[in-house]
Amino acid sequence: MAWGETSAWISGEDNQPLYGRLLQEATEAPVRNAGRKKIVRPHEMPWEMSRQGILKHLINEDMNTRMETVDAYMQIIPAGSRSGRHRHLAEECLYVLEGRGYDQHQDCDVEITDTYHWKPRPEIQRFEWEAGDVIYVPPNTIHQHFNAEPGRPVRLISAINRIYRHSGLNDLEQLDDAPEYDPDVTLDADAIRRYLSAPNPVG
Repeated sequence: MAWGETSAWISGEDNQPLYGRLLQEATEAPVRNAGRKKIVRPHEMPWEMSRQGILKHLINEDMNTRMETVDAYMQIIPAGSRSGRHRHLAEECLYVLEGRGYDQHQDCDVEITDTYHWKPRPEIQRFEWEAGDVIYVPPNTIHQHFNAEPGRPVRLISAINRIYRHSGLNDLEQLDDAPEYDPDVTLDADAIRRYLSAPNPVG
């Protein structure tokens, strides 16, 4: 009979204003956004000694800016050094501010059924770049950045869409650490100057 499943769906005593919260959040958004930064000053951009390398975060979800969908950081690779090696599902672009080097990219085959599997292809591609170039990293590609100059640093600006993470696809995996990575190091202007001036610090 019609409505024969009533005995199943009518059960439950929990009440929550979930839609009401969405509506309230949307209503309050203009006031909330008015207090979020449209201009971020250098001293407000946090440094991080990360497994991927030396980063200065320009835009990040945790920085209370108006940016809703993109995270960006500047990466410094000391003379003759390299970044960490990692892969993530989101595509990425990097603008080369300073220096010269190359990327190594390894494409992965991906299978999504009830579970998610990826397998690196045997070929590793090399792409050379210099200041003024843009590096494109395709989705789910293992990649690493190398500074090809023994006497000067590289600076890159990375931009990546955070919508993947909000869609449950935060598939970020670190495969190798940057040579400079040390979780006990605190970065400040003096420390960064030492990394910038050190000739070929990691061999």
